[in-house]
Order: sequence, then structure tokens, then C-alpha cells
Amino acid sequence: MKRVALLGCGYIGTQLALAVDSGRIPARLERVYDASEEAARVLVSKLDSKPQITENPHLLSYPPVDIVAEAASQGAVREVALSVLQNRRDLMVMSVGAFMDEAVREVLEEACVDYQARIYLPSGAAGGLDAISAARREIEHISITTTKNPASLRGAPHFEMEGMDADSITERTILYSGGAAEAVRRFPANANVAGAVSMAAGREAEVVVVADPDTKSNTHTIRVRGGFGSMEFKTNNVPEPSNPRTSRLAALSAVRTLYNYCAGGVKTGS
Repeated sequence: MKRVALLGCGYIGTQLALAVDSGRIPARLERVYDASEEAARVLVSKLDSKPQITENPHLLSYPPVDIVAEAASQGAVREVALSVLQNRRDLMVMSVGAFMDEAVREVLEEACVDYQARIYLPSGAAGGLDAISAARREIEHISITTTKNPASLRGAPHFEMEGMDADSITERTILYSGGAAEAVRRFPANANVAGAVSMAAGREAEVVVVADPDTKSNTHTIRVRGGFGSMEFKTNNVPEPSNPRTSRLAALSAVRTLYNYCAGGVKTGS
């Protein structure tokens, strides 16, 4: 049975922990960490099998752990990911936007080779990443348009950078148009899907971020064209009420990715 450690005890981290605790994921949860010790305690209180709460995230990957599942932030990836790989443990990353930093990406890719570890990037709130990855050598253009209610975007650094207030948006507004690397810097909790799309494509996607006070869903529209033809994928995701920046589908994707890592049998997708 695989042993799992959890970095981040928010909504997605909680869904992962509950899936392991219930047996839906055939694994054992050994350790958890969150920057808020209270969040970690609240999570552990919901579980029948109590994991250790560690006070240092670098201790998550100590034996007997097989994989560390990150569901915290891009900053947590930058701080902890390398030590996980150096301990020869695998890593699942939800905050895929961290990989839009070329230096971070190169260091972690090299560490995977040097320490014989693997990094797993769930598709998150987007669809079609298998097809995009399969066609990556022939892609000529790829873009993603993300539309969310301003409440789901509240707190993003973009608003301070532009002198804007999310709560003052009263009509459909294009907030950003540009590359994925800058998008994940301006919207670190909202644009991880742009990072996942870019990683699947092997090139930086063009990103448009739209605030629409009339929408109740988190919508991602991906358009791809190249020598293979063209593709378009659209997902209308239900925001998680406790954290509207996160889509329910992102949590389901995290659970499925960890399940595939821990379970045997047939696995679909490329």
C-alpha cells in the first residue's frame, strides 16, 4: 500500500485526505502540513485514521512516504518541491502555475532525473490535456480564456497591480490578455489551469482572464490548432462554495490522479 503525505489542508487537500481515509484511494495518509496549524488540526479531526501533523513541510517526504501531494500554493511548490525529489519521493502538484517560472521548472525537471523521482500534474479544472499533450509537437497556437465571477477572483495581485477593486466590477470585463507566465503571477490562485495547459502543450499558452458578475460558473475555453487539425474544449465548472476560486472538478482531478498512482489495474488516457 502506498504511503501519502499532504502539503496543504484546504478544500482540495481535505478531499484528498477524505478519499484516502474512506478507502476510495487505496493508500495510507502518513503526514499532513499546512501553514495554518489550525487548518491541519481541523482536517485531521475529520479523519478516522489520524496522520501526523508535521510542523516542518520538509519532513513530509521522510520514509515511509511514497508521494507528497501538494494542494497549497505556488509558493509552497517553490519552497518544498525540491526537497521532496531529493528525498527520492514522488510529487503531485496542483499549483501547476509554479512551473511557468522557467528556473523552477528546470531545477525540478533535472532533480527528477538526478533522484529518480516523478512529478504528477493533474489536469485540474480543464479538459482535453491528454489530446493537447499528444499533439504537442504539431501545435502552432494554443489559447485559454478563463471567465469567473469577480468574487472568485477577489484577492488576486492583479487588482493591486492595476489599482482596481474586484467588487467594483459591474459588467463583463477583460482583466488580462497575455502569456501564461504573467497570468499565473497576477492570478496565482485562479490561473493554474493556464499552467497545466502550457505544460501539456510544451509551450506557453496565450491567456485571457475575464471577470463577469453575471456568471455563476468558472469557465475555461481552450483552443488549439496545428498540423494535426484543431481542437476546442470548454468546461463550465461549479465553484466550491467554501473556496469559490477553486472548481469542484479540480478536486475530482486531484483525487483521480492520486488514485491512479496508488491503485493497480487499467488506466485510461495517454
